[in-house]
Amino acid sequence: MNDLRGKTAFITGGAGGMGLGIAKVLNAAGMRVAVSYRRREQWAQARAELGDAGRDVHAIRLDVTDRPAMARAAEEIDSVFGKLHVLVNNAGVSVFGPTDEATYDDYDWIMGVNFGGVVNGLVSFIPRIKAHGEGGHIVNVSSMAAFLPGPQAGIYTASKFAVRGLTECLRDNLAPYNIGVSLMTPALVRTNAFESALRRPAQYSNTRFPASTEVAEQMRAVFEVGMEPLEVGEKMLRGIQRNDLYILTHPENKDEFRALQQVILDTWPNEPVDPRREAVEEMRRRAKHDAQTRATQISDLVSKKS
Repeated sequence: MNDLRGKTAFITGGAGGMGLGIAKVLNAAGMRVAVSYRRREQWAQARAELGDAGRDVHAIRLDVTDRPAMARAAEEIDSVFGKLHVLVNNAGVSVFGPTDEATYDDYDWIMGVNFGGVVNGLVSFIPRIKAHGEGGHIVNVSSMAAFLPGPQAGIYTASKFAVRGLTECLRDNLAPYNIGVSLMTPALVRTNAFESALRRPAQYSNTRFPASTEVAEQMRAVFEVGMEPLEVGEKMLRGIQRNDLYILTHPENKDEFRALQQVILDTWPNEPVDPRREAVEEMRRRAKHDAQTRATQISDLVSKKS
């Protein structure tokens, strides 16, 4: 989507940090913007920061894990702005600690927000974007952790890997409807994301990673050197306009990524290929190519001879 003026965007977790930076950039590009928030004081601060631009920003109090509330948000945006064109699934949380000590509550909370929240946004809004027929764009905010995992954020990493896989497949599904799909994978951003563990819902309190203000303050110094949210938002805007599959924001990870790809290539089996399996893979490749212009079916992946 090259010209976004007059169109509408919805950004989950858009009242603070990276989400607010994205909201400011899209609003400055001429878009009407809706954002979700969890805490009233967070939106009050964001509204003050937006100033006059806040008149074109509509805020919805929303827990992205609440499916009925997400559906109501979709209806509210339709009633306020008429049509949604750009969906940015941005809301996310994390805790830090050794993955082998994680509890069910740790998994349920992080996967519920980081992956389940994306799913809820997609299920609630994709039919509406399809229905108006004007095309659109979806950005699922993952993380560089979707490519380069670390040892202290295993569940967070798993959730971001899941978002990556979902997004890459969804891009093929929505291309025939003129709906672009991007995966944005930021690294360190100057936000207060490190505080999410301090606001963990009570129903997920069984954890071996107790929230600590001391740890949060230690992490604050790390996040302070992160990329400015406005810069991330500007890179997202360009990615939407170019319909990029990957919106890669941080240059400092390129060499590490290249090394990872080389490790994968170096361990690839070097042996003869079974022609029957290769025929199946070729059908998959053809179906992926055809998905850019038409909706593909299961039959596209099954040999006509079988």
